[in-house]
Amino acid sequence: MLATEIKALEIESTAEDFWQDQENAKEVLSKLELKKKELETFKSLTREVSDTLELAKITSPEEDEKSANEIKAKLPELAKAVEKLELQTLLTQKYDHSDTLLAIHAGTGGLDAQDWANMLLRMYLRFAENKDYKAKIIDISEGEEGGLKRATVEIKGPLAFGYLKSEAGVHRLVRLSPFNSGNTRETSFALVDILPVLSHSKEIKIDPNDLRIDTYRAQGAGGQHVNKTDSAVRIVHEPTGITVQCQSERSQLQNKEQALKVLRSRLALLQEEKKQEEKDSLRGEYGSIAWGNQIRSYVLHPYKMVKDHRTKAKTSQAESVLEGDLDLFVEAYLRSNVKT
Repeated sequence: MLATEIKALEIESTAEDFWQDQENAKEVLSKLELKKKELETFKSLTREVSDTLELAKITSPEEDEKSANEIKAKLPELAKAVEKLELQTLLTQKYDHSDTLLAIHAGTGGLDAQDWANMLLRMYLRFAENKDYKAKIIDISEGEEGGLKRATVEIKGPLAFGYLKSEAGVHRLVRLSPFNSGNTRETSFALVDILPVLSHSKEIKIDPNDLRIDTYRAQGAGGQHVNKTDSAVRIVHEPTGITVQCQSERSQLQNKEQALKVLRSRLALLQEEKKQEEKDSLRGEYGSIAWGNQIRSYVLHPYKMVKDHRTKAKTSQAESVLEGDLDLFVEAYLRSNVKT
């Protein structure tokens, strides 16, 4: 399967008009490189497993205790590598190889909810760092008293959308509030929205006449420049009512280009959602940002537990999860969505 995909991509990359569409060419070459790495990993792991099995057959624990111990120590490492490779085979849907746009919106809960949204932002930035992905905040709206109302992050890396699509939905936090004098137990909510980045899409055509474009002064992090000029851009797609914003770049033109990229992704996803069979796999199932609609709960008091309500995956290592260790939940989600 991989070899067939690689051959098809190689043929496409040698076409005479390949570089006429540079964005598509870069996308094809990136995908080709990733597929080649996957194939090489598979071949290398196959050889390693085969060699270990052969060594096990000819090694007697009584005759060579050192070799036997080395084999035993190697088995968990091989099992982990096989599991990782197996997980990648589950990422075969349309946008799984794409970069991703991750948006966080604070829900009900006031200042606690805005702080929770900020905690989620930090969690996903740590996740990206752990995976050697590149993460860039392209829009942020901070709360008046702290935390944030919303934020959008672009995350670039192999299979970024495939791994992060499991995060789409309402996230619920239960803890002792640090924002009231009684230090009472509070429940907060935030919505995480996941979109594939579509820098190149022949399917999505945007009519400039359908757009209302406003500029405004950027807020939040970004240095002195971002607060002195009207470089931030807000685009409203009037036929659908979709609104996108960007303030991360230094120039108005760059912010406009970034906002259009986000808009293109949202329109593509809207188009996909019209196909009922793909809806759940792309955005997950969620309603209002409130109790009863959460996909995952993070309990920090009276006990510590993070539980995914879709897959039933759970862990008491809440601190590790908030530091970006999401592998348990990502894997459980991918395996639960395998079509049998």
